[in-house]
Amino acid sequence: MKAIVKRSSGPGLFWDDVPIPTIAPDEVLIQPLKTSICGTDIHIYKWDAWAQKTVPTPLVIGHEFMGKVVEIGADVEGISIGDKVSGEGHITCYTCPNCRSGRSHLCPDTEVIGIHRHGCFAEFFPFKARNVFPIPEGIPDDIAAIFDPLGNAVHTAQSFDLKSKDVLITGAGPIGIMAVAVAKHMGANKVVITDVNDTRLKLAKDLGADKAVNVTKSTLDRDTFSVAFEMSGSPQALIQSLDALEPGGKIGLLGFLPPGITIDWDLVIFKMLTLKGIYGRQVFATWDQMSQMLQEGLKITPVITHKFPAEEFQQGFDVMMHGESGKVILEWTQEEVNVIEDQDFEAKIA
Repeated sequence: MKAIVKRSSGPGLFWDDVPIPTIAPDEVLIQPLKTSICGTDIHIYKWDAWAQKTVPTPLVIGHEFMGKVVEIGADVEGISIGDKVSGEGHITCYTCPNCRSGRSHLCPDTEVIGIHRHGCFAEFFPFKARNVFPIPEGIPDDIAAIFDPLGNAVHTAQSFDLKSKDVLITGAGPIGIMAVAVAKHMGANKVVITDVNDTRLKLAKDLGADKAVNVTKSTLDRDTFSVAFEMSGSPQALIQSLDALEPGGKIGLLGFLPPGITIDWDLVIFKMLTLKGIYGRQVFATWDQMSQMLQEGLKITPVITHKFPAEEFQQGFDVMMHGESGKVILEWTQEEVNVIEDQDFEAKIA
């Protein structure tokens, strides 16, 4: 079968032949119909410092998907062949205190498909049955393919009460753009978003932002905000957010900030601000919450700007790296594929 593979150290990805995987008793085999490129996949493509220290090779990448179940492990119950599914790509131990108490998003031994183990950018891929999320009735396939990043936006927004609040979002990447729509859906009074990319700021306006500010061209008004969400990973954006928060304000930190940055702790202490780190999604509470929002009328379709056949993935990565896109969907054919033998390619990476 075909897959998008990080073969070895260095920039780039390859459209390679790899074996069709066998599944464990607690797994299902999924045939993806649509997958989505994540910013993390861009890091792996570029092979930056984070990827070099995190990602084993060779590796089938990808962790955002929707597809159908084509095979079921011997121990799996409650899932049927042909079910349309998405899934939680964070694979946790289910034995630590956090997992046992229903807080598996805090598992210290989390592995992520497409980062630590083989992912979903393949014609078939194995997946833990306990991580499967059946797609609710009425959810379009394109939207189901971006449940993972939408879940990041919902998890972040759900961290604080947004009803009638003024909200600042720094970072108009796809998650920040979706967070605009989520915040408005949750009853936020005013949502302002900042970035340096006019294309993505326009998308944020399309999804309901009251104001979109390119910080290279203009300054943020001296408004104060009750809540801020830092989604850019920019130290300057974090400093801006802390300064813009009113006394008693709250900030959720989703963007990956570099180590060793300096902030004015007087702002935090004397304004009595609340800082909360956010990672991934609450399993499966966030999935249920975003499904309910979509069924209530949450509109995020404009964030999907491009679609390519999976074999043309390079075009998708190019448009992402140029910053002229929102979410990019890769579409997979449903043709029969032949099993191949390739002893040099690891079927599993622990």
